[in-house]
Amino acid sequence: MKRVGLLVGRETSFPEALIAEINRRDLGVHAEMVKLGATPMNATCYYDVLLDRISHEVPVYQSYLKNALLQGTYVINNPFWRIADDKYFGTSLANAIGVAVPKTIVLPNKEYIPGVVADSLRNLEHPVDWDGILEYTGLPAVLKTHWGGGWKDVYVVHSKEELLGHYDRSGLQTLILQEYIQWEQYVRVIVVGRQYVLPVLWNPHVPHFERYSAPQPPLFNDLRARIEADALKLCDALGYDMNTVEFAIRDGIPYAIDFMNSAPDFDISSLGEGYFDWTVDKMADYIIRVALTPRAEQRLHWSTFIGAPWELTGEAEPQLVGTPM
Repeated sequence: MKRVGLLVGRETSFPEALIAEINRRDLGVHAEMVKLGATPMNATCYYDVLLDRISHEVPVYQSYLKNALLQGTYVINNPFWRIADDKYFGTSLANAIGVAVPKTIVLPNKEYIPGVVADSLRNLEHPVDWDGILEYTGLPAVLKTHWGGGWKDVYVVHSKEELLGHYDRSGLQTLILQEYIQWEQYVRVIVVGRQYVLPVLWNPHVPHFERYSAPQPPLFNDLRARIEADALKLCDALGYDMNTVEFAIRDGIPYAIDFMNSAPDFDISSLGEGYFDWTVDKMADYIIRVALTPRAEQRLHWSTFIGAPWELTGEAEPQLVGTPM
C-alpha cells in the first residue's frame, strides 16, 4: 500500500475531498492527514507522496518536507524551490522562456537589519534614480513585495509622490515595481501535475466568492490555447506541480501577473462546485500516478533537490478512475 500525507492549515473542503477521492478509488494508495512531532535527522519518511498546503506559514514543516525529499518522498510542491523562488526572478524567467510579463524592476530596500551601515551598502547607487525607474515601468505602476502572496502589500501608484510614500513605509521589505496592465479580461489557470490545465475567467477586484462567476467576455480558442501553453511552460520551468497562474489580457496578449502560488486557494467556497470537482479529480489522478510510479535512485546533491529528485519514468501507468472533464 502506497501512502499519501497532506499537510494543511485551516482549510477543510479541498483536503477532505481529496483524501476521500483517493481512498474511494481503491488503487493501492491510501491518503491521510500527516501527524508529526520532533523529527530526528535523516529520519525515514512514512509517506511516498506529501502534499504541502501550509509550510509557507509553519516553518518547521519546511524542515520536515526537505528531509522527506531526502528520503525519496515526492513532495508537492518542492520545498527547496518554494523557499528559493521570488517574484523578480520569476518575471525574469518568464521573459526568458517567451511568456509575456509586465516590465518589472527590483528596488533597493528602504531599511536594513541592525548593523548594516552606509559602508555595508557601497555597492548600491545613491540616490535611487526614481525618474529612471518610472520611465521604465510607466505610470500607473504596481508596487508589491518581492516575496509573499494573497494580494498582501500590493499597491497601484499613480505618481512619483505616491510611490515614495509607500516605499518610505516599507521598512525591511524588498519591493518590486511593475508596469500596470489595464486588462480587458483576467484569467486564472488551475494547473495540476504540469499536465492538467483549466483556464477560468476571474476578477480579482470583487469579493473572493464572486471572482470565478463575475461576468466577462468569452475566452476565444486561440487566446485560450496560448494561455494554456504559457501556464504549462511556466509551471514546468518553475517545477510547480500545483499552481494557479493569473493572466491579464491587454490587446489580445496574455501577461502573466501572478504565477508562483505554491498553495493556491482550492476551497469550494472560492472555486464553486464545478471547478472544485475538477481540481479534486485531477489532483487525485496525479497523486495516484506519482505514488505508483517507480523511483529512480537519486543523487544526493543540492542540484538534485532544487530540481526534480526523481522523474516519472512512465513504467507504471495505473488505471485512473474518475470523471473525465
